[in-house]
Amino acid sequence: MSTHAKRERLLLADLLEAAGPDAPTLCEGWLTRDLAAHVVVRERRPDAAAGTLVPALKARLDRVQAEFAEKPYEELIQLIRTGPPRMSPFTIKQVDEGANTVEFYVHAEDVRRAQPDWSPRELDPVFSDALWNRLEKGARLLGRKAPVGLVLRRPNGQTAVAHRGTPVVTVSGEPGELTMFLFGRQDAAKVELDGEQEAVERLHQAKQLGI
Repeated sequence: MSTHAKRERLLLADLLEAAGPDAPTLCEGWLTRDLAAHVVVRERRPDAAAGTLVPALKARLDRVQAEFAEKPYEELIQLIRTGPPRMSPFTIKQVDEGANTVEFYVHAEDVRRAQPDWSPRELDPVFSDALWNRLEKGARLLGRKAPVGLVLRRPNGQTAVAHRGTPVVTVSGEPGELTMFLFGRQDAAKVELDGEQEAVERLHQAKQLGI
């Protein structure tokens, strides 16, 4: 049975392949080849990928990722499609779902939404619920550096507090759009912001959202 992570992995690979190696993405400074290299390094070079969270290892991560970005683009796409090596914890279904569902969704949208003619995907309800569940669990981490109080609200009225503080801004939208917003893609997220105008502007321009 296909999982959300596996489906998003294959979609990401297809989007990267269709876009080609030198297309823009929503990741500042990254072309599609850089994004593909990031995904491969994250799964296949944990010694370097740790630099995402450990500042002292950031230079190593940048060096290794640059090396992978120089590989043939078709090779990177194939490595994404085939998934992690056999001994990787990402081969465990529960780990893959927990670590990769949102990762691959966001990066697939990074490719899609960098194109001028993009339109929102219509996500099935089960996947939307899965994204919302992950937002609820990770909202405080992702929104910890928000410059204002931050509440997420989906159309059915469910809410999650991402950051306590005043003034408060409520961001409303579908779970997929809220995910993009909370991962720092505010300009590309189809959401509504409700709050004091100055607070709304500060939140919309904040660079600190996300991991």
